[in-house]
Amino acid sequence: MPNRRRTIARTVTVAAPAATVHGVLRDVESWPQYHAPAVHAAYEERGREQDTVRIWSLHGRDAVRSRRMRRTFDPSGLRITFEHLDPRPPVTAVSGGWRLTARGEDSTEVEMWHDIEVAGDEAAVERTAATIAEGTRAHLETLTATAENWKELEQRVVDFEDPLFIAGSAQDAYQVLYEADKWPERMAHVDAIDMTEDEPNVQFFDMETRTADGSSHTTRSVRLCFPHHLIVYKQIELPALLDGHRGSWTFTTTPEGVVAAARHIATIKPSALHVLGEGTTVPKARRYLRRVLSANSVSNLYVAKKYAEERADD
Repeated sequence: MPNRRRTIARTVTVAAPAATVHGVLRDVESWPQYHAPAVHAAYEERGREQDTVRIWSLHGRDAVRSRRMRRTFDPSGLRITFEHLDPRPPVTAVSGGWRLTARGEDSTEVEMWHDIEVAGDEAAVERTAATIAEGTRAHLETLTATAENWKELEQRVVDFEDPLFIAGSAQDAYQVLYEADKWPERMAHVDAIDMTEDEPNVQFFDMETRTADGSSHTTRSVRLCFPHHLIVYKQIELPALLDGHRGSWTFTTTPEGVVAAARHIATIKPSALHVLGEGTTVPKARRYLRRVLSANSVSNLYVAKKYAEERADD
């Protein structure tokens, strides 16, 4: 059956400078913070005019898919193009991009388009085109909200990392944090967890935790595990105070042991500041998040430290 071709395009006007819009599009590692389906993004190759990235995204409620994309940049022409390197059948080819046109100092017209080839009948083409059209709509909505609120987001996003030296192996330290289903037995602040791992190293879990002030939170997260050096996570059902929360556990081997680090990137929801008390400001919420998130994750690191160092002494 011959391949059938189709172009899907959509245009929006963003109330932000073209340079800001271009920067948001180019910074693929930040997409998971603002775009709900995106879980993780990493560079495979990175250059001034071209890069290759892998992006992991939610597929439904309890699955993750990844895709590899080669992107080419034309900053002066305000244009980014891409090509998918591993299209999924029945799709045989996907390319496209973003064209930006400045409509003033604080207004940018953005066209996003996909050129697709699909092996199958017209019905297969229509299904694929509808899926891509919906993804394009959602992506442009996220781009608009992010670019238009960029200056405000600089204050609302809390990004920090807590490192801890462990005189043991990265494999042992990693194992404690990988085995999230055992956290209620190991971590004092975790009351309950329901975890699934239907695909190796892709975990979904619903977790009930307590902060130092005694408040309880139930969240749903997805984690991608890369033995034995990295675990990344994203909360996909959030506590009331946050618009976004993701982070990582990294394990860097040294001659003396391993440095394990917990990173959090959290976006404060302005309309929910009252949950911390009337009159709460964004700076106060930042201090609160830095304190409570750090307390829980650092306590996890110390559990990993104890486990790994005890095994190193055996």
